Amino acid sequence: MREVILQKLQEIEQAEGVTILHAVESGSRAWGFPSPDSDYDVRFFYVRSTEYYLRLDRTRDVIERPIDEVLDINGWDLDKTLRLLHTSNPTLFEWSQSPIVYRTTELFQSFLPTIRTCFSAKPGLWHYLSMAEGNYREYLKGERVKAKKYFYVLRPLLACRWILERGTPPPMLFSGLVETQLEPELRPLVEDLLRLKMDTPEIGLIPRIDKLNAFIKTNLSVLRTQVEALPKETPKDWRPLNRMFLSALS
Repeated sequence: MREVILQKLQEIEQAEGVTILHAVESGSRAWGFPSPDSDYDVRFFYVRSTEYYLRLDRTRDVIERPIDEVLDINGWDLDKTLRLLHTSNPTLFEWSQSPIVYRTTELFQSFLPTIRTCFSAKPGLWHYLSMAEGNYREYLKGERVKAKKYFYVLRPLLACRWILERGTPPPMLFSGLVETQLEPELRPLVEDLLRLKMDTPEIGLIPRIDKLNAFIKTNLSVLRTQVEALPKETPKDWRPLNRMFLSALS
């Protein structure tokens, strides 16, 4: 599949006239809890020619290639990427530190120190808190629940705890969050659930895990109170981002 992905990325460059700066895996494979039937979610950053950015009739700033049910490839223009970086978009930090890298460039690697300085806690906290609350409300309140949705609540919940404790982007790998942010007495329960997800295609419904639900409910309430109490953050300086953009075009 890696060879297929690399070929598709090359085809996109040729068809779109772009240079791909960095391409990674996103989603459950990068988070470290894929199921046997998990698809591939490839995400990338790209740049066009200088002349393109001086045009009045620009095209969309994203490239989307839903290949089939197994492979999905999407990318962001560098212009869009840097504008989102200015607002500390959490997805951007995830893509820039994915443990599964398909392609990268020296230029993108040189951007990483600046990217890290653009992280702001509050946007990340709201992003992950909303994700955890939404999945909990939608999928985990019945007598029988979707097993995999526990990870779509636990991962963002633990990401919030990481940000509040360390003030840095949370790691992509779920194992890193469990090791540092989950109470030791809950880890065996989560590890058993993780093995079930990774070994079983289409797990489906399981009985609700009340001990885990109680932990989630309590922590979501505490986190919301903490996030709401945070002061407003100072907007980031545009100058480092402008320098990054110009260096990519030079």
